[in-house]
Amino acid sequence: MKREIVVVGSINLDLVASSSRIPLAGETVAGSTFRTFPGGKGANQAVAAARLGRAVTILGKLGNDVFSVELRDSLEQAGVETGPVENVADSSGVALINTDAKGENAITVVPGANSHLSPVDIDANSELLHRAGIVLTQLEVPIETVEHLASFTRREGIPLMLDPAPARPLSPVLLSCVDWLTPNETETCVLLGRAERNLSQSELEDAANALLQRGCKNVILKLGRRGCYLALADGTRRAVPAHQVSTVDTTAAGDAFNGAFAVGLLSGRDPVNSAEWACAVATLSVTRHGAQPSMPTANELEDFLEAQSIGSKP
Repeated sequence: MKREIVVVGSINLDLVASSSRIPLAGETVAGSTFRTFPGGKGANQAVAAARLGRAVTILGKLGNDVFSVELRDSLEQAGVETGPVENVADSSGVALINTDAKGENAITVVPGANSHLSPVDIDANSELLHRAGIVLTQLEVPIETVEHLASFTRREGIPLMLDPAPARPLSPVLLSCVDWLTPNETETCVLLGRAERNLSQSELEDAANALLQRGCKNVILKLGRRGCYLALADGTRRAVPAHQVSTVDTTAAGDAFNGAFAVGLLSGRDPVNSAEWACAVATLSVTRHGAQPSMPTANELEDFLEAQSIGSKP
């Protein structure tokens, strides 16, 4: 039986304001555009994987507002199964996003309905989780739910990919249940209790090894324009470069990477090749506005890869 991807995570509406630069604290700047997009790290990763042709189901919560209809419709139009998603008596999650002329962003997330996803929901959907070839989760839902999910997947032998965002310290018990940890540079520094900064090339292996020592099996450091760095359980250490393109919006690039990497693994690619493929997906996503609208289809990705002369879809 072909194994599916199950995403346990957030579903948000992104409220995106664009300006020449991101405001400093206490500062007002004139914006140029305002748009709304379906988002949320869980939903973004689900859409990224589904657009690439993989069977995907999401487990999450929506509110009882008008946003919930738009958000569910967007997921289903992308091919994501939303049966396990329940509506609760709260607002749907929202993210307030400022983007600048360089495509960089600053994000404030209001969880709303996402905060209602509980350990009880994990147990209630055990049959769904048992069908998964891999489970993807993030930190935009309650940490106790993530911890319960991690314990469940470890006990049942189901691979777990954790995107540790928004950044926060995590317990060794949780990290020991993670098969694929995928932090960016800020999240890496927070996990290690270090001052937040961009990591030099010489610091990448040290940081990845330090995370491995905290218990997770494999680490992928997401480095934005520089691609990613892999530190695998088998001893592999590899830097994977990104493609150079004109950046429009980086909002969901990391989510695009995670969804694509999961598809790559379940399609039979090895981890290094999956990371190369996922970097291409993330690169293509930053050339478009919005979170879920930026996720490429398999055909779009194939055209991009052919133009880059590096391969094709799995």
